[in-house]
Amino acid sequence: MSLTRAGQICIFLVFAMAALAAFAAEMTADAINSAEPSEKTLSNDKPTPAGVRLQVLLDRAHFSPGEIDGRFGENARKALRAYAEAQQLPSSDALTDDVWKALQADGRPAMATYTITAQDLVGPFLSRLPSKMEDMKGLPKLGYTSPREALAEKFHMSEQLLTKLNPGRHFDRAGDTIVVVDTASAGEEAAAKADRVEIDKVRQTVKLFDKSNALIGFYPATVGSEEKPSPSGTLKVTEVTRDPFYRYNPAYHFKGVRSRKPFTIKPGPNNPVGTVWINLSAEGYGIHGTPSPDKISKAESHGCVRLTNWDAERVAKRVSKGTPVAFIGNSG
Repeated sequence: MSLTRAGQICIFLVFAMAALAAFAAEMTADAINSAEPSEKTLSNDKPTPAGVRLQVLLDRAHFSPGEIDGRFGENARKALRAYAEAQQLPSSDALTDDVWKALQADGRPAMATYTITAQDLVGPFLSRLPSKMEDMKGLPKLGYTSPREALAEKFHMSEQLLTKLNPGRHFDRAGDTIVVVDTASAGEEAAAKADRVEIDKVRQTVKLFDKSNALIGFYPATVGSEEKPSPSGTLKVTEVTRDPFYRYNPAYHFKGVRSRKPFTIKPGPNNPVGTVWINLSAEGYGIHGTPSPDKISKAESHGCVRLTNWDAERVAKRVSKGTPVAFIGNSG
């Protein structure tokens, strides 16, 4: 006897719901802390505990996978390759035993708990983030859209992963304890200064090197566009500005911006250049943050070098006025 179309759909939904429930049940702190990354446990299609753990340990070592979402996507692969290179180990998309052993060297769990503070809820929070630059110019601050967004960014996570780890939570009550990833690095404040920065326009990456030419930091980036290619050659850092204003120059003719007059957008994490602007010695170019960490390396910039806000802040701490910044590759 054959099933009706409705019966087939019902059976499919039952299995789909069961699979979702099983996945939700496994995305816990314990599951992540004990996960062993492998070809079977890492996926670009869906978040996995092993994916979260790998991303956390890479981020902690200053080899950023971008936004931590549990997926073994291109940014995580880039970070893995760069970390292996820095450890002078064979570099590939496959996680070797030697690389995994090196990543686990500090012995700390990937997960932690965090108690929401009153400061986390201060805001002001935007009811929505305007999609057009012109609509941002009158706002008093380009803040987060919710406490959930603020907390996710604080811990370098996607909002979706934060929600999965804390089912039923609304992230709006001081005193509530939530589960988060632990990306804090040992000796963060004493991290070595960069002697030079290398920006690859083809691979969409930023690398930091010390005086001995050792690779000491890696960050996925969005570098330039056909509309406004990034520069070539070597520039220098001229200034670092935190909580920058964004000043639009109509001479740039950015796609989607119709204003013929210059305008200014006030600071905030959802400002078009995020929380940090690292000015370079070519007019109008810099390394900066972004209001959309999930789009790093996946969407064009306006000619500059765009990082997640937290990665931009890390780079800002490790460069100084005069640090050389070399652009390599032929892509725009």
